Amino acid sequence: MGADNIILIGFMGSGKSVIGRRLAKQMKYRFMDTDKIIVDKEGMEIQEIFKKYGEERFRDLESSLLLSMIDNLDRTVLSTGGGMPVRESNVKLLHAMGKIIYLRSSQNAIVNRLSGDTTRPLLEGGNLEEKVEKLLHARAPIYEKAADIIIDTDGKSIDDIVKEIIIIT
Repeated sequence: MGADNIILIGFMGSGKSVIGRRLAKQMKYRFMDTDKIIVDKEGMEIQEIFKKYGEERFRDLESSLLLSMIDNLDRTVLSTGGGMPVRESNVKLLHAMGKIIYLRSSQNAIVNRLSGDTTRPLLEGGNLEEKVEKLLHARAPIYEKAADIIIDTDGKSIDDIVKEIIIIT
């Protein structure tokens, strides 16, 4: 428990789920995605949870989920929601669960990946570039502080990123 788990953090659109799935397959680990678990548990999409109950309630669901998982993860790649590390208590739990890897992507790469994506409640309405810039500016230092390892993803294939993670872990 703990040492053999890999926790992926990063901004939405940084590739946590796609890279996490591929990494888990290559390492013969289990893959889990906190957003998917919450959606399945609550029976509604994240944007519905935000609309109905607000962001704070969603963050509470994330924290509760981590608490329920802390002693049950073994040989797992865990993809987290982009806002999960914003709560310091979550970062402490994530550190107790495994090695935290920040998948760092540039603002341009994120905007390119997320343009046309209507499933992200914090990016709804208004100018996508401005919203990403503001959120990324606030979150990047949090991600960097929380991470054990930082991997820059721009200009790299999924396979290259997976290989890099395997080599350094």
